[in-house]
Amino acid sequence: MLTRREALRGTGAGVMAAALIAAVAATPALAEAKPEAMANLARKKVDLVAPPFVHAHEQVASVGPQVIEFTLTVKEQPVVIDGDGTVLQAMTYNGSIPAPMMVVHQGDYVELTLVNPETNEMPHNIDFHAATGGLGGGALTRVNPGEQVVLRFKADRTGTFVYHCAPEGMIPWHVVSGMSGTIMVLPRDGLKDHEGKPLTYDTVFYVGESDFYVPRDEAGNFKKFDSLGESFAETLEVMRGLVPTHVVFNGKAGALTGESALKAKVGEKVLIVHSQANRDTRPHLIGGHGDYVWEEGKFANEPARDLETWFIRGGSAGAAFYTFKQPGVYAYVNHNLIEAAELGATAHFVVDGDWNDDLMTQVSAPAPIVNF
Repeated sequence: MLTRREALRGTGAGVMAAALIAAVAATPALAEAKPEAMANLARKKVDLVAPPFVHAHEQVASVGPQVIEFTLTVKEQPVVIDGDGTVLQAMTYNGSIPAPMMVVHQGDYVELTLVNPETNEMPHNIDFHAATGGLGGGALTRVNPGEQVVLRFKADRTGTFVYHCAPEGMIPWHVVSGMSGTIMVLPRDGLKDHEGKPLTYDTVFYVGESDFYVPRDEAGNFKKFDSLGESFAETLEVMRGLVPTHVVFNGKAGALTGESALKAKVGEKVLIVHSQANRDTRPHLIGGHGDYVWEEGKFANEPARDLETWFIRGGSAGAAFYTFKQPGVYAYVNHNLIEAAELGATAHFVVDGDWNDDLMTQVSAPAPIVNF
């Protein structure tokens, strides 16, 4: 098992590590007593579900602010990331890549229990981009194997936000090994269009994009390691080249295709939440559009309309609202088409319904060229 000192050695992250350690030292411990403002708040425990699905939630809050309880358990485990059987020594929250999506409303308190089982090798924590103070919670949530911790923060601004593991000196490795997810903070009165009119979705899907860096052997084949510690040095070397070996949706090339394709119907209103914790990306729905798109993921801002491709900055999550108008198979891709076609960043929507010839029709079938 790697100690913190061993993991930090040779990472080239000394300045960042020093800053993180200093921040941890300067951050006060979580108060034992509940704030008076929370004393009479109801509490609600939510069981998270694996992506691309999202736990049941209200779009418009029917009650006042609550304390919403979530639990994430760190699972360090090998994960197959393509159809060739390539294995990543992954670090995950709740065993999924990406980690589950959490949904709350503005003004709610998020209360997270983070569990790091003693069978794990690494220390872990969590940085919520939606939170204010203490490295987004990273300074208050560092747990060694065999420990658990509880963090509470107020969801004081709306939008879709990334969360990820951020232990001092090891942040990039943990993030590109699978440790990121998304929290969506809805306005209490729900989403609005550019004119301030209500927008309600029938279904929400969560697509988490990941870049992986798997070492190769002398013959060019992807290597397989027996443990995280064994994989660390060579993985770090590949990471420093900044060229991913895989760019995938939901943890594996093809994870959202075939039998696992996303299902919808003509007329169905779908909200697609897309995150990338490390690199920029450009989602595109081939044959469809973003009717309303919050590229930066911030619902306080007016949504863009009718986008063909939208831009998600590395370290953020965005949301796109679309009503399907035609049946068929829609490819949903990172429109760096090399990454989509060659590295794995492709998903499929399979949409049922009746075809509308007014929107598209084949005027004549392919035939031999004449009079050319």
